[in-house]
Amino acid sequence: MSTITIEPLFHHSRIRNATCFSGSNRFHSSSSFYAHPNNLFSSSHAQPRFFCNFKPPRPLLLRASSTDTALLDTSTSSDVSFKKTFPLKQTILEEGKIFIRLDRGKNEQHWQLTVGCDIPGNWILHWGVSYIDDVGNDWDQPPEGMIPSGSVRIKDYAIETQLKKSSSSSAGDTFQEVKIDFDPKSAIAAINFVLKDEETGSWYQHKGRDFKVPLVDYLQEDGNMVGRKKGNSMWPGALGQLSNIFITKEQLDSKDEDSSMDSIEPIKEKKILEGFYEEIPIAKKVDVHNSITVSVRKCPDTEKILLSMETDILGNVVVHWGVCTDDAKNWELPSSPYPPDTVIFKDKALRTLLQPKEGGNGSQGLFTLEEGPQGFLFVLKQSEKTWLKYMGNDFYVPLSSSSISSVLPTSGLSAGQETPGKSVEESEGSLSAYTKGIISEIRSLVSISSEKSLKTKTKEAQESILQEIEKLAAEAYSMFRSSVAAPPEEAVSETEELELPVKIQSGTGTGYEIVCQGFNWESNKSGKWYMELKEKAEELSSLGFTVIWLPPPTESVSPEGYMPKDLYNLNSRYGTIDELKEIVNKFHQVGIKVLGDAVLNHRCAHYKNQNGVWNIFGGRLNWDDRAVVADDPHFQGRGNKSSGDNFHAAPNIDHSQDFVRKDIKEWLCWLRKEIGYDGWRLDFVRGFWGGYVKDYLDASEPYFAVGEYWDSLSYTYGEMDHNQDAHRQRIIDWINATSGTAGAFDVTTKGILHAALDRCEYWRLSDQKGKPPGVVGWWPSRAVTFIENHDTGSTQGHWRFPGGKEMQGYAYILTHPGTPSVFYDHIFSHCQSEIGGLISIRNRNKINCRSTIKITKAERDVYAAIIDEKVAMKIGPGHYEPHSESQKWSLAMEGRDYKVWEASG
Repeated sequence: MSTITIEPLFHHSRIRNATCFSGSNRFHSSSSFYAHPNNLFSSSHAQPRFFCNFKPPRPLLLRASSTDTALLDTSTSSDVSFKKTFPLKQTILEEGKIFIRLDRGKNEQHWQLTVGCDIPGNWILHWGVSYIDDVGNDWDQPPEGMIPSGSVRIKDYAIETQLKKSSSSSAGDTFQEVKIDFDPKSAIAAINFVLKDEETGSWYQHKGRDFKVPLVDYLQEDGNMVGRKKGNSMWPGALGQLSNIFITKEQLDSKDEDSSMDSIEPIKEKKILEGFYEEIPIAKKVDVHNSITVSVRKCPDTEKILLSMETDILGNVVVHWGVCTDDAKNWELPSSPYPPDTVIFKDKALRTLLQPKEGGNGSQGLFTLEEGPQGFLFVLKQSEKTWLKYMGNDFYVPLSSSSISSVLPTSGLSAGQETPGKSVEESEGSLSAYTKGIISEIRSLVSISSEKSLKTKTKEAQESILQEIEKLAAEAYSMFRSSVAAPPEEAVSETEELELPVKIQSGTGTGYEIVCQGFNWESNKSGKWYMELKEKAEELSSLGFTVIWLPPPTESVSPEGYMPKDLYNLNSRYGTIDELKEIVNKFHQVGIKVLGDAVLNHRCAHYKNQNGVWNIFGGRLNWDDRAVVADDPHFQGRGNKSSGDNFHAAPNIDHSQDFVRKDIKEWLCWLRKEIGYDGWRLDFVRGFWGGYVKDYLDASEPYFAVGEYWDSLSYTYGEMDHNQDAHRQRIIDWINATSGTAGAFDVTTKGILHAALDRCEYWRLSDQKGKPPGVVGWWPSRAVTFIENHDTGSTQGHWRFPGGKEMQGYAYILTHPGTPSVFYDHIFSHCQSEIGGLISIRNRNKINCRSTIKITKAERDVYAAIIDEKVAMKIGPGHYEPHSESQKWSLAMEGRDYKVWEASG
């Protein structure tokens, strides 16, 4: 007899495991050590961690049975009642540094910026410069003589230069660098860059923003500068980028009333350049694939169950395990004896150290169990913070014959289908799919209304549900009206009055919309975007788009338009007000509705108050600081507290003020009438209550409206949770607050698609009830699905879709319910013909926002579904063919890891 302890688990000085799979709440460690995986810099600042020795509280003394001494059974396949290989995928962070050096070059007249990285990879420096007279944060291309050989120009604003192995590097050294020579007497104010890893498509920034190397003294510190002495900033944090743009009242008094901000020159002095050297830690995600094979057989001599386990994971692996006796899968301790190197953990589970295989290429173990338990539950433990699970849940191995049969695959059920029987679709065979969808929603709401009347009897709940039923009824009536031929005009006498139906605007369109985002983050650069996009109107219409989302139209402190100033000044970096009217009219001519990008949460001020704070507005809406929320310390408003989350780069508007809401409603109605907008994309709606949105939409009566409710998904130890119900519920809550008058971007679906495609975990695309796991699974008529936009993709790349897998994403959203939105950069790329083909399939089969979906497969390497019994699709490298017993299918389209079929009879 001896005390069982486990030796220290493996540690590598440069690699730290980033994927930690939590077990059941009763068993896993409660410590958390990772930030959101999309923010590599926030996690990489942590120092390398050492794995601790595993020392269970009060370890028990256990005796190993002689029957357990064999490491692995050698049974034949005929003896095995269950055998399965579980794939394991971990993401590790390979840590390193970015090295930045500024010093004199070989020539005394020139200086040299060196940027290097010591992590292996195909690194690209994406860079540009800012000139002394520039306003804002735009990049420009550098002078010709400054560009290293072999560089590639990116449009008119940036350069891409590949990092190469340093000439001074020794054999085996992974250090790469690029050198940029420049003249310190030039008009360059700063060199800006980000680092791109071509292997993964990831972009590495500094504190979430572009790196900036200042070459002049007067640039305001905005948190992303390197090589800058501390204490030079007048405005800390996010306000730094705006401080050199705001102007004082004295400056205004000295200028003509119509002078632009650009005409006001700050006092600028060239500094004496000083060299520096700085190291910034970064971490690169690397996927590691392993597997574990489990087999079960019965020992013919003892009638006991023998469970063998074998894995190729290197290093020490601890199996944290127990058994269950029913379908609830509650963990229990099995009867002894136990394998060698086993300890009891808190009287709730066992922990067994697997034994090394010969040759050291993994480990293995044998578990002897009495008859009786229904299943064997386990998770794998590599360290106190590294737990390996299967599809987000505990591994489950059936032990009894009945439990083994229960885990055999079954055919998928329609989303929401609980029991077999005749469906609404079958009983309403004469109705169209869209009509049936409306009827189904109304019936569901009536059912909910009945339940709520019994439980709450609140007038507010009843009114909310009845309003929703009213909107659905209005949509159904609209369909009926459009299907009845209108009488000729001459048949109606001049004196005859027609009784018109009450006009109810739902803001959700017809249900057949396909949205094009008509711009990216760089579209403002030319100053003529409206005219450039106008030339593509016919092409977009021919592809099948019915709605286009245009960029923010107002005067803005930032050129992209998301820092609005004078709301009635529609001369922006995208074009003039007349050009805006022209492009809207053009899209209307080709049958496309137009959405305006309305930034209602915040607004940039024109003047300072008596305390020197920018919170006094000019222009036609000359509000004072009562229009600013009181709980944003940066702008010291005198309004009420914010009804949402604050956006700290500009004054947050207090929508509880009557005069504010009145002015915004008038402005939206003016845009509808003057410009011809058909609806709205609403920016940063997390910042104010959805009830105010309802007020604005009731007043402006849009054809279609969608809000940007951006929120972080749920993660455990850096691993995305399978269950994202809490995340989509927050989006649903906002839609509810608008009384369903607006839809919302389905951020949940985008995030889950990221994890599913990037990690080959397609099982994530089905929730616990067999429905789509995003907003589209709960409220499809209000879900606007997308895979990329100007923030996540383009040159910002804050949350870029997995590279090379964009068409899988579009194969999903363009065949599924919800309203799909396609990003401009993807339309005008090599993806155009494939996107056009998918849109044609959607339109040909009349797939709409309320289409029904039956998920038929959701496994590790493949996801498949049937939509409206008309279209079948699959994404992922795995195999799938739709069953052809009751329906024949013909392949309509296929591409890299996706296929789409149409019903053919």
